[in-house]
Amino acid sequence: MTDSEDALSLKQKGNQAFKDHDWLNSVHFYTKAIEANDQDPSFYANRAQANIKLEAYGYAIADATKAIELDGSYVKAYWRRAIANTAILNSREALKDFKVVIRKEPSNKDAKLKLAECEKIVKRVEFLRAIEIGDPPSAFEGLDIDSVPVEPSYDGLKLGTEMTSDFIDDMITRFKNGKKLHKKYVYQIVAAVKNIVYEEPTMVEMDVKEGHKLTVCGDTHGQFFDLLEIFRLNGFPSESQYYLFNGDFVDRGSWSTEIALLLYAYKWLRPNAFFLNRGNHETDDMNRVYGFEGECKAKYSERVFKLFSESFSALPLATLIGKKFFTLHGGLFSDDKTTLDDVRKLNRHQQRQPGQQGLMMEMLWTDPQTAPGRGPSKRGVGLQFGPDVTKRFCEKNGLDAVIRSHEVRMEGYEVEHDGRCITVFSAPKYCDSTENRGAYINIGPELKLEYHQFDAVPHPDIKPMAYAQSSLMQMM
Repeated sequence: MTDSEDALSLKQKGNQAFKDHDWLNSVHFYTKAIEANDQDPSFYANRAQANIKLEAYGYAIADATKAIELDGSYVKAYWRRAIANTAILNSREALKDFKVVIRKEPSNKDAKLKLAECEKIVKRVEFLRAIEIGDPPSAFEGLDIDSVPVEPSYDGLKLGTEMTSDFIDDMITRFKNGKKLHKKYVYQIVAAVKNIVYEEPTMVEMDVKEGHKLTVCGDTHGQFFDLLEIFRLNGFPSESQYYLFNGDFVDRGSWSTEIALLLYAYKWLRPNAFFLNRGNHETDDMNRVYGFEGECKAKYSERVFKLFSESFSALPLATLIGKKFFTLHGGLFSDDKTTLDDVRKLNRHQQRQPGQQGLMMEMLWTDPQTAPGRGPSKRGVGLQFGPDVTKRFCEKNGLDAVIRSHEVRMEGYEVEHDGRCITVFSAPKYCDSTENRGAYINIGPELKLEYHQFDAVPHPDIKPMAYAQSSLMQMM
């Protein structure tokens, strides 16, 4: 078999893996095909599409760019680069490529639609920047929750001045049946939790007492019924069953308001036994594109989104468990000099959104890599850090390991960097398209990690990204 024939055979294996939703193996086979023949643009374009599925948008942009270098008329490559740039909110670059697609395929109605949507996004971003002010007024300003009436027709349990287990049980039943909470109760829950988490340190420090258990969960991404499966398997939150949700509660999945409200209700009920870290999807830019803003508006109101946004910006960025496990959504830092003390001193209230650089951005966005040192992010945002970086950070700060989330893992979790970097992801069958399991980690007083896997459960027939700002996102 010639190199060319071998490469085509590998491409076909990659195509089959892609059809089977095995994105990692599809990337593997396309990479092997490129190694056998690095002059075929389709190999790069196909790998770009698989990388989009893996949310490795930086890699996807690089692959699509290479395909275009090899064949400047390759429309699919422009299309995929546009989709990847849209995913990392780089809409101006996406706009250029959508225009190329239409120029090369003037009758492509889908491309015209995407171009129009992309133009709307660019205009909105420019408008929001134009009206930006240094200190925006609080979304809670002028909101008199006590005066909001609850109509006699409301058929749910009433909420007083404190959260109760009965109210949460009724809330879960309502959400399972496709019902909403009354807006007054939404206001109460978000306001109460915003006040609680605002007073918590940027890095919460907690221990697991005798007779207690802490469960660390990764991304749940609006997959409400899978969240309930965690509670069914592992036990509902209680005074002895602690939980830590490590960011990305919302976006993508179409029950993000239900997850956010349920997690917030438990935080209000048990503020010292239920913990929440902020993720990169608890940010305005991501919420506007990936569905949470649209979902809030569709199910409640724009004001509810603004209230959530303000509460998200108050969330802690990390949790230190038993002085041994540094738990945060993304990962480690661009500078080896950064320590836990720097995290402790970080005033997250001065900067509501993470921006493009700095400790907050790195804590929300970075990813591990197998190679030593640091490298550019496969996402196109942040950076990647190697096992040597993790080792130095753990040794300097007296840690056993870093626990993080932020990335799909096919088995629900992965232990990397010689056991010092652990990824946990709790959204099985992510976006209804990735054949991954979910996982959570149990930690007792002895600080041993116990990994538990679980599978997705059925949910009502509402597709992921149902509330996304643009059908561009549904192309993912």
